[in-house]
Amino acid sequence: MKANQKILPFVLGAAAMLLLFFIWNSLTKKAEDKVQNDYYIITNQIRKMNKLVVMEQDFSSMQKTTLTSELLGGMLPKIEKQIITFTKTNAQVSYDLNKMKLEVDSVNKKLIIKELPNADLRITPSVEIQSLDDSFFNRFEQKDFQKITQSAKDNAIKSVNQNRLRAEGRKQLLENLENIFVLAKALNYTIEDETGTFDKSKL
Repeated sequence: MKANQKILPFVLGAAAMLLLFFIWNSLTKKAEDKVQNDYYIITNQIRKMNKLVVMEQDFSSMQKTTLTSELLGGMLPKIEKQIITFTKTNAQVSYDLNKMKLEVDSVNKKLIIKELPNADLRITPSVEIQSLDDSFFNRFEQKDFQKITQSAKDNAIKSVNQNRLRAEGRKQLLENLENIFVLAKALNYTIEDETGTFDKSKL
């Protein structure tokens, strides 16, 4: 009887310790799972953005080119030939977000912006011949078409305001990244900008 009285408190104490252990383990495991889940949600959202095209514009223009030729060393009147080309230009600013450096500190619940990628500017002109006017004695040659087409492409590229396009692309990039910031804030993360790019009042 005395032996049972000694064992019973020991068993009850052991059972209480075991119960406390399971409760503690359950609480800490849930906390760890939540931290890992928050980290996954944020990083997965960043990966889904991947290479992000943020700005795209199309331009078009018509160009009339006149070429003049002399026959018999100028003894005969000059002969002209004309060609009209239509140029369509696609200008695109994109950012490779694989090159963006973000740190997700899941322990202290911080999203740290360390470095933003540079803009990738791509201008693609395509030229179509709308009409041409030449004569039997003054035909367009292949070298004429190549020269005129290249000239039209060069003029199209020059007509694109690259500085403005980059500025608009940068603005759009920041607006898109704000979607990640909204998500991070919803998960109670604070945002630290080490690039000095963002308005601190919006972070």
